[in-house]
Amino acid sequence: MTEARRIVVKVGSSSLTTAAGGLDADRVDALVDVLAKIRSGGEKEIVLVSSGAIAAGLAPLGLTRRPKDLARQQAAASVGQGLLVARYTASFARYGVRVGQVLLTSDDTSRRAHYRNAYRTLDQLLAMGAVPVVNENDTVATDEIRFGDNDRLAALVAHLVRADLLVLLSDVDGLYDGDPARPGTSRIEEVQGPDDIAHVQIGSAGRAGVGTGGMVTKVEAARIAAAAGVPVVLTSASRAADGLSGRATGTFFHATGRRSADRLLWLAHASAPQGSLTLDDGAVRAVVVGRKSLLPAGIAGVDGEFSAGDPVELRDAAGRAVARGLVNFDAKEIPQLLGRSTKELAKELGPEYEREVVHRDDLVVLEP
Repeated sequence: MTEARRIVVKVGSSSLTTAAGGLDADRVDALVDVLAKIRSGGEKEIVLVSSGAIAAGLAPLGLTRRPKDLARQQAAASVGQGLLVARYTASFARYGVRVGQVLLTSDDTSRRAHYRNAYRTLDQLLAMGAVPVVNENDTVATDEIRFGDNDRLAALVAHLVRADLLVLLSDVDGLYDGDPARPGTSRIEEVQGPDDIAHVQIGSAGRAGVGTGGMVTKVEAARIAAAAGVPVVLTSASRAADGLSGRATGTFFHATGRRSADRLLWLAHASAPQGSLTLDDGAVRAVVVGRKSLLPAGIAGVDGEFSAGDPVELRDAAGRAVARGLVNFDAKEIPQLLGRSTKELAKELGPEYEREVVHRDDLVVLEP
């Protein structure tokens, strides 16, 4: 932890706002004080994934709680995102530090070109000494292209920027083996792997009603990051200084997998499939075991409405999703391809049909 150079810090709405909505300037300043101190020596880089846009927009729009419908959430985000970034800009300016706003949707980061652009933007901001403030683009994101919570977004950003550490800040000082409000529960200090917490009943969103997450999303985010080779500290915002300085606090999730530099983690965890393809047994083996591309000859059925470039699930004969990938054809084109060789299709339909339905570079095998 003390050797981590590039650190992604995620802070939730409940740590930045009042329960009624609206930013708490003192809380924002307290967090910025910690972040500015950590990076002041020039040896550490900070990427801040910050919730709070929708919550910040509630009070100005006369809303008392986070709305359930997407349209009003987007309206609140539109008002609140400007207030949130303005607050961070003013707070970091006390230390002569600039911030840069980066708004993402899952669609931006599961497609190859968009993924590279997102990495270049974040990397350049860091190289120029700015602090990227990342949030989901709630103003325009639809249900189909949303991350769903900023905990998962933070885990994926940590992978994207090749971070050395992910720090998840909450209103709870770590993961407990039960309800932390009840006597007799204790904080789990370290998690070596998923088996360590398989017995733990994890609570959902908090009482404030301004966020979407809870301990469930934080543990899932920690699992995603750890599996991608990024260790995770989960602690409270009030103990952010300890978490960033390597002092014992919260719950530490050890890295469980190897670090990779590809975008397939996003495809597995952030994309929303627009349809599915049913594979025969041979194609399932080729994709799952052989890590091969999916060819038309191995497809037995198609379901859903999607366009070329959309994410789709690849299913076995029993309907179980075994992989996910970006499809190269529209849904309406695929029925004429089923079970046929690429050479046969090229001869009948043209050379543009002599290609994979899903290329192996755009395909990720899902965990069983």
